[in-house]
Amino acid sequence: MKPEINEKISLIGAPLDMAASLRGCRLGPDAIRLAGIKERLEAIGYQVKDRGNIPVVNSLDQDRAANNLNHAPKVVQANQDLYEITNQVMEEGDFPLILGGDHSVAIGSIKAILRHYPNLGVLWFDAHGDVNTDETTPSGNIHGMPVATLMGLGAQVLLDIGQEGDPLLKKENIVYIGSRDLDPGERSMIKKLGIKTYTMHDVDYRGISAVMEEALAYLLEKTDHLHLSFDMDVLDPEVAPGTGTKVPGGMAYREAHLALELLAQTGKLVSAEFVEVNPALDMENKTAKAAAALAGSLMGEWLI
Repeated sequence: MKPEINEKISLIGAPLDMAASLRGCRLGPDAIRLAGIKERLEAIGYQVKDRGNIPVVNSLDQDRAANNLNHAPKVVQANQDLYEITNQVMEEGDFPLILGGDHSVAIGSIKAILRHYPNLGVLWFDAHGDVNTDETTPSGNIHGMPVATLMGLGAQVLLDIGQEGDPLLKKENIVYIGSRDLDPGERSMIKKLGIKTYTMHDVDYRGISAVMEEALAYLLEKTDHLHLSFDMDVLDPEVAPGTGTKVPGGMAYREAHLALELLAQTGKLVSAEFVEVNPALDMENKTAKAAAALAGSLMGEWLI
């Protein structure tokens, strides 16, 4: 993507970490700002408006909910607020770039984008599947449930986020990239739904360029518009130490940049989010700096 496709970007901070097991992602949006994301995008040629952070009521407790939906009221309210501002940004014609926050914020963001692009294709970069429901979750953490929720599966309180009549994400319109830590419920759900998945084995064996070319061809046969949902834990912990669910053996720095450059070159990208930046676990803001740099590659920061 480059400014000639959509020259206006709106940054939206979603400082929620109540859907995760560790606290600290609430600091992620401002850490990415401090890493210079706005200045980086402006240098490419974009008009960048920082919409600030949505209001979020976070706390420090770690209680497990009896209904397997930990801190659901806080998570639902934050996602509803994110839905509203993302919808507004889309109506104004801007490109929404969401800064997380835990990965549950994808419920609010993608639901709003589906309202404008009902046949949206989604590339989900993540070490995990995030396709649990309240019946399959081993933890009760809602950041492990956004994909299921977006497809209309799971608890009604999560399904009610957004507006009545909002389209669902079609199971054939999402592709996983970089999976390497799936719990039994997620494996079962992915197989049952037939979600196209490229694990780190695929990335290692075939190379990221072949994986991305095939994934993009698959999605663009079915969809006209693409959304990127990028969880920083898809990267190897040496590249991104500041995330709460680190898994060794992740994507290398250059692999991730190349993947997002190839996505940008489709000219079909309409929205994106970078999530699970946890400065409390980071070293010298390394993970937030990686997120800002990856956003640059996604939006057309190329040498030539």
